Amino acid sequence: MKEPKKKNPFRQAVALHYRPKVDRAPKVTAKGAGLVAEKIIELAKKHGIPIQEDPALVQILAQLDFYQEIPPSVYGVVAEILAFIYRMNQKYRSPAGTEK
Repeated sequence: MKEPKKKNPFRQAVALHYRPKVDRAPKVTAKGAGLVAEKIIELAKKHGIPIQEDPALVQILAQLDFYQEIPPSVYGVVAEILAFIYRMNQKYRSPAGTEK
């Protein structure tokens, strides 16, 4: 019998929000560890928000305050992630803008 997947008590999660024509840089909108991190991830999945796992980046972003812009030192990494997400959104949307 297969054992249920155990929750990682040390898992961290950070959610970013970015409005290209409004914000200068992405901002931290949610963060947490353990059960809070699991809930952030669960909600992201439920709402179709892409998830990227990068423990080193999460450690940096978790130190920021809520609604604080990300530091310039991680712009490159976050830009790569956002570019990938935008490409996937374009690829998997129908011409009418709805999910395929």
